[in-house]
Amino acid sequence: MNAISPDAVTIPHVLLVEDSPGDILIMREAFQSAGRKVTLHVVADGFEAMRFLRREPPFAGAPRPDMILLDLNMPRMDGLEALAQIKQDDSLQAIPTIMLTAFGQDADIQRSYELNVNCYLVKPLELTALESTVKSLTDFWLSKAQLPPRDARG
Repeated sequence: MNAISPDAVTIPHVLLVEDSPGDILIMREAFQSAGRKVTLHVVADGFEAMRFLRREPPFAGAPRPDMILLDLNMPRMDGLEALAQIKQDDSLQAIPTIMLTAFGQDADIQRSYELNVNCYLVKPLELTALESTVKSLTDFWLSKAQLPPRDARG
């Protein structure tokens, strides 16, 4: 009988950086419907995301996420500013970071990839389409993609 590795039963942590309460609720529902158990952590803007990722108060005990979903337009620090900081930080840059936003402006897409975003997706408006998108994201980034070990990601 093969032993199950500890990583095989570990529930992935996803950091959702989103300022809209309605979008947060819809994303929670989409993750529940996606059929893959995750621990979803939510912060309201890029400033809070960086505090979470750097484990600064009040996030001192925060886990290192396995995936980051960034909204683009947020107060204090937007998604592009947060993405730039994430990808310039040696201890954070290996975390898959996906821009998941309501807007698909060419300039934002171009800038996101210049800043080394792993993927840029426009949020579907319909719940079933969003659920499908979330399922695809979790299937790929949290199941199929070979990522560095958690200890190498901080």
